[in-house]
Amino acid sequence: MDCVFCRIVDGRIPATLVHEGERVIAFQDLSPQAPTHVLVIPKDHHQDVGALAAADPRALAELVAVAAEVARDQADGQYRLVFNTGPSAGQTVMHAHGHVLAGRDLTWPPG
Repeated sequence: MDCVFCRIVDGRIPATLVHEGERVIAFQDLSPQAPTHVLVIPKDHHQDVGALAAADPRALAELVAVAAEVARDQADGQYRLVFNTGPSAGQTVMHAHGHVLAGRDLTWPPG
């Protein structure tokens, strides 16, 4: 499998890490959509957030907790956590990941 996020996890692709835990890592998005835009991913490969929840709910819980920690550390603690699932929903890397967006007013609906 040639997954870009798996290559980040194993160090073959550099990333600006903001957190590394037992089950997840968090790193700066290369194309930020807000002043704070951090991706939080499980270290193990799972296709999307539903697959992650089914296979490893503890990793999903850690992912959500890390997202909150990142928002507290980098923004005012107010944030949006987004999971895109499938290509028509905007998922471009088929490895479960949450986008932590913060640092500006976020509109609704998102688009």
